[in-house]
Amino acid sequence: MILETSRLILRPWKEEDAEALYKYAKDPRIGPMAGWPVHSDVKNSEQIIKEVLSEEENYAITLKGEDSPIGCIGLMIGEKSNIFIGNDDGEVGYWIGVPYWGQGLIPEAVNELMRHGFEDLYLRMIWCGYFEGNEKSKRVQEKCGFSYHHTEKDKKWPLTNDIRTEHINCITKEQWDNR
Repeated sequence: MILETSRLILRPWKEEDAEALYKYAKDPRIGPMAGWPVHSDVKNSEQIIKEVLSEEENYAITLKGEDSPIGCIGLMIGEKSNIFIGNDDGEVGYWIGVPYWGQGLIPEAVNELMRHGFEDLYLRMIWCGYFEGNEKSKRVQEKCGFSYHHTEKDKKWPLTNDIRTEHINCITKEQWDNR
């Protein structure tokens, strides 16, 4: 599936995207803050595309008119989520390359993924979390209408092999309709 906003195309990942993915995913300001390790090389990025990003409802974020990914957004439904949610709920996750920070592109992508989740997939609720200290992600969630639900302290995070505090937010279909 391909989703579109005024400035973006959200499309499935392709193996040929590995170089573009590595270009941004090697930056230590992105992965660790989002909960995954820095990519070590293009082969590592290719492996991530094959094993993780090729899953259903994961999208490469591209600027309209360009096909090269600048970030990633995905919707994990039910048991695929990192948090305990129902089968008619989804969790959104996202990141974007540093050169694109502060341009409002992630809120634009998140809003489109929420529209897709509520209108096309008939989700009841969409969840989103951010790790303590990730103020940029917190701000995205506030802009998109998510409300605080709870905090999980001392959460073991296997991808980075550390312990974290995660703040969990959510928005219902009704709240999204009434924004």
